[in-house]
Amino acid sequence: MIRVHVPATSANLGPGYDCLGLALDWEGVFDFERIESGVSIHGCNEQYCNEDNLVYRSFLHTLAAMNEEISGISITIHCDIPTQRGLGSSAACIVAGAMGANALFQNRLNKYELFSLCTRMEGHPDNVAPALFGQLTVSFIDEGQPSMIRYGLHPQLKFLAMIPQTGVSTQEARSLLPDHLSYADAVSQIGRSAALCKALEIGNHLIIRKACHDTMHEPYRRQLIEEYDQMYEIAKKAGASAMFISGSGSTMLAVSDEESILMDIMLAGKKAFPIMEMKILKADRIGAWSEVL
Repeated sequence: MIRVHVPATSANLGPGYDCLGLALDWEGVFDFERIESGVSIHGCNEQYCNEDNLVYRSFLHTLAAMNEEISGISITIHCDIPTQRGLGSSAACIVAGAMGANALFQNRLNKYELFSLCTRMEGHPDNVAPALFGQLTVSFIDEGQPSMIRYGLHPQLKFLAMIPQTGVSTQEARSLLPDHLSYADAVSQIGRSAALCKALEIGNHLIIRKACHDTMHEPYRRQLIEEYDQMYEIAKKAGASAMFISGSGSTMLAVSDEESILMDIMLAGKKAFPIMEMKILKADRIGAWSEVL
């Protein structure tokens, strides 16, 4: 049996719209085992225990890329990364299926080849890149092919995930965005994104605080997250280095190197929103990996 581990991810990180991605130490685990025939899927909602399952579709997509077939597969999913919360659940499923298929055939494809296959399925690389490679990634598409580079994360950095009960549709979140961006806003985004990557790598909280300011998507998407404004004020008052929307939401991430600050945000947030899930996370440093059991 093959077991695949894939981290949750957060895209955008404020100014890095559709480019920056962060791997988090909240992993989904996916087991793949050959069976005599057919497909058997366990561990997820019954409506996804069929051939439309995204893990299985990615598994088949990767087999086809390797010109391989198998007579039957059993997939068991142990994954509590929530859907429609901006934590890369679809990327995790796609990466898991690709990694599982590859591992069944002696890891014939390297991670960069898997990156291309998974991006093709996901449609964009910003979550796929950190899910595969870990840490902080910057990715883009060049002539139809994804490219990425990885930054390290300062080891003291921690992230408080604030996860509302209500999800956000990526399609709806994208529909709110304007069609045009001014040169002034573009220049601001480029400078802040570049500075943020280095600041996260070296743990420069002054630059994290200044750079993690977005004008491209968060001003529009925050209206979809009822808790955003109040949680932003709570995070700011507690002394967090930054707070940003994770992906298209609804999860928000607060950043600090002091767990006590994140605990203060958690306590105040729980008082304001008792049913909102809170989780303190660190960066995942290795990305997806597989083992033989």
